Amino acid sequence: MTYQAVARAAGSAQAFRAVGNILRRNPDLKNIPCHRVVRSDGQGGGYFGEKNSNKKLKLLKQEGVFI
Repeated sequence: MTYQAVARAAGSAQAFRAVGNILRRNPDLKNIPCHRVVRSDGQGGGYFGEKNSNKKLKLLKQEGVFI
């Protein structure tokens, strides 16, 4: 899903930045797979404070998701 799609599902399509801020503070990576949320332009987006994290893309690739 994209950050905007998550915001829309939560009832506020314009709150995509809030979604990013919430996921950035994710305390439970094992049970809340925030690496699965990507940017609307098809790029991965940040992952734990890194703007262009290869780790996020690597995790997605391991799951069979290619961006």
